[in-house]
Amino acid sequence: MFNKHIYSARRKQLREKVGSGIILIPGNGESPMNYTDNAYHFRQDSTFLYLFGLDIPGLFGIIDADSGNDTLFGDDITMEDIIWMGIKPSVQDLAASVGVTHTSTVKDLFTEVVNLKNKGVKIHFLPPYRAENKLILQELTAIQASQLTSQASIELIRSLVEMRSVKDSYEIAEIEKACETGYKMHVTAMKMAKPGMMEHEIAGTIEGIALSHGAGTSFPTILSQNGQTLHNHDHSFKLEQGRLMITDAGAESNLHYASDFTRVVPVGGQFTQKQLEIYNIVLKANNTATSLMKPGETYLSIHLKVAEVIATGLKELGLMKGDIQEAVANGAHALFFPHGLGHMMGLDVHDMEDYGQIHVGYDDEIRPVKQFGTAYLRFGRRLQKDFVITNEPGIYFIPALIEQWAAEKTNHSYINFDQVNKYLDFGGIRLEDDILITETGSRILGNRIPINPDEVGLLQFK
Repeated sequence: MFNKHIYSARRKQLREKVGSGIILIPGNGESPMNYTDNAYHFRQDSTFLYLFGLDIPGLFGIIDADSGNDTLFGDDITMEDIIWMGIKPSVQDLAASVGVTHTSTVKDLFTEVVNLKNKGVKIHFLPPYRAENKLILQELTAIQASQLTSQASIELIRSLVEMRSVKDSYEIAEIEKACETGYKMHVTAMKMAKPGMMEHEIAGTIEGIALSHGAGTSFPTILSQNGQTLHNHDHSFKLEQGRLMITDAGAESNLHYASDFTRVVPVGGQFTQKQLEIYNIVLKANNTATSLMKPGETYLSIHLKVAEVIATGLKELGLMKGDIQEAVANGAHALFFPHGLGHMMGLDVHDMEDYGQIHVGYDDEIRPVKQFGTAYLRFGRRLQKDFVITNEPGIYFIPALIEQWAAEKTNHSYINFDQVNKYLDFGGIRLEDDILITETGSRILGNRIPINPDEVGLLQFK
């Protein structure tokens, strides 16, 4: 945990922003795999971690914006708990460690909230994402579980987005730790990408690195020689000479701050000329994005400029044609780049998106674009100092999508389908770094994972 004064200051700031009422912050409980006592690895709710810092199941926090009091609800352990799990701090001691002076039992939580609700006190809560917390909030608020997301507190969401978007020095240090682990994961994957290796051997090895250096992976690992599938979690294939292996993986620090990187390596260490040409376009797009990032720029505008870099490179190879700006305006680039440039990152790898991605990535000034491709841009608003975002352009050749566009003559004025059909077995390339917005520009967090083509290939011979 951080120093208790950090959590006290965060809760005080949140009380001031919300203004009145009580704020319900449920922690997560254990989640059974197949029966109650066989649980998945515990992961605390990120908002609870941000405000209360306690990485322990079975806790619930209330922040009272009217009285200024915070209360931690939980039950002290029993002798049976001690026998199986050992001695743990009391709820009172846990509360004191994060600057909370009021504690009570879980049973008292329901009585207290009902009493406050009957007095007409406003109740703020976030959109719940776990079934058990939906049921708890349904009982506390008398709002049906199916309606909780639509009736969540907009004031609370906006206040927390404003607070959590800007990372302090302690948070940045934690993200750097996760980036250090991510570096080790990716370099190991690159070195292992040799013909005959199974994808699951590499995926398992790098996930072990994440566990040995912190809290494990920050999301399910994407590792595949079928990189045309953007979120490919299947690791069942044997690596073949000359194929491209994509690895999109990250780690969590012990305080659950995330990293998220993507690299592509040729199996066997040698890019073909065709692979190298596409790789260099994506690398140029990545470097261009980093050079454009600074406070005041919208990420939507940077995304579109990167799309122009990709379209220009593909035009030079004969895969696209016509006016580049017109092509991007019409969404022709999205045949090859069908996702957004990046997303916010922090305690969540997609930071705060449980609040509703529209609140995190957009605002009253910058609204989502409905056009295919750009519609998947998760973050488009203006950059501010100490935002942490990912930068992950890519080029993919998705046979089913190419076939559909060709049949429907979608953007046929800007795409040479005869040439594109020569790349149907190519796969995909994505290159991703984690970026901190600085006072005048940006910097890549952590040591940059090898990305230049010559150093990427050479890793397999070390």
